[in-house]
Amino acid sequence: MTTLDDVRRLALALPDTQEDAEGYSFSVQVKGKQKGFAWVWREKSDPKKPRIPRQDVLAVRVDSELQKQMLIAADPVKFFTEPHYNGYPAVLVRLREIDAEELHELLAEGWQCLQPPPPRHKAR
Repeated sequence: MTTLDDVRRLALALPDTQEDAEGYSFSVQVKGKQKGFAWVWREKSDPKKPRIPRQDVLAVRVDSELQKQMLIAADPVKFFTEPHYNGYPAVLVRLREIDAEELHELLAEGWQCLQPPPPRHKAR
């Protein structure tokens, strides 16, 4: 089980990571703009009301829709999605179900998704 304090500690340990002023939303600068790789999920419990932050669930950027589906299939208790995230490469994580080591790996992978690819060397 992890807490939001664990999330903050692990996310901010990644290079050049910033936390949003509202808290528990983490991003890195990509081409001059802040891009999020992890944030507290905002649940839409009523179609006529705004989304409500759920501090027990974290949305984390993943490499692809396929990776998201593989995580969910491997452990649907820990990982899930909702219609709002259909087609978007982010998975929802129940913090009470994930340990700090696995969360660190997931956050690092989410952070890596936003990094530019290394320069390619031309063959001679």
